[in-house]
Amino acid sequence: MATSVKTAISMQEDLLIKVNRIAKELKVSRSRLFVLAVQDFIKKQESQKLLAQINDAFSDLPDAEEKIVQSGMRRKYIDSLGDESW
Repeated sequence: MATSVKTAISMQEDLLIKVNRIAKELKVSRSRLFVLAVQDFIKKQESQKLLAQINDAFSDLPDAEEKIVQSGMRRKYIDSLGDESW
């Protein structure tokens, strides 16, 4: 089990009022609400990083030389099929 540590934070009073209201509605302590919010924030950040990595991996479009190779491979594949009827 992870060790808990205390911390102090500063925020605008109107935000603290909203935090208190939501904690009361959810029947959790204010500390628990902050933990839940931070956990959610961290998950979203990790998801955004993963999405960015996936997008980077798929954004690597073929350059001119790769397109020529692809075209040649496509022709060879079509030629290998011959007069196959499907």
